[in-house]
Amino acid sequence: MKNIKAIIFDAYGTLFDVNSAAEKCKDKIGDKWEGFANYWRTTQLEYTWLRSLMNRHKDFWQVTEDSLDKSMKSFKIDSSMKNELLDLYKILSTFSEVPEVLKNLKEKNYKLGILSNGTPALLNGLVKSNNLDNLFDDIFSIEEVGIYKPDSKVYDIPIKRYKIQKDEVAFLSANTWDVSGGGNYGYSSIWLNRNNNIFDNLDYKPKNEVKNLKQLLEII
Repeated sequence: MKNIKAIIFDAYGTLFDVNSAAEKCKDKIGDKWEGFANYWRTTQLEYTWLRSLMNRHKDFWQVTEDSLDKSMKSFKIDSSMKNELLDLYKILSTFSEVPEVLKNLKEKNYKLGILSNGTPALLNGLVKSNNLDNLFDDIFSIEEVGIYKPDSKVYDIPIKRYKIQKDEVAFLSANTWDVSGGGNYGYSSIWLNRNNNIFDNLDYKPKNEVKNLKQLLEII
């Protein structure tokens, strides 16, 4: 990839493991913990899209709590666990290779940023709890524009900040809809496909696909 000036990462599912909150409670939740975690995540995303379409914005923390309420009822999980799960969501773990890759990219003098649905407080908390301080130039939240991905106003945020061309941004996400959103906007989108998933049919096919972030170092 040529002429890349900024590398922008999605946060949830890309840098931070969204299932790690439920996994830390698997002894209490039991064998259904993974199905519950996936359902919580899917419901959370659906709520962001539906709220964007309805012009009924709530911030990501409120959406996370609302989607957890539904998920706990659907999986018959004791309501007394709610606060524990929410607290764990504030300190999600990174995927194992993330710190090393970010440090390597930082040494190459790229602009490094996060572009996420998360609130500024949530994102800054995740970066701090995982000791990623000083690695990112910027942490961009959709709260700047009040609508969720994949609205183009979200992808505009780094372009306006850095005053660069769209194709000078390498954008990484594990979410195919987000890769497509960024790609259709004009980013050089890269799909992080950790689980051998099938790409969605959303009028965009990324030129590059990686299985983990270490492979990014081979193409950037």
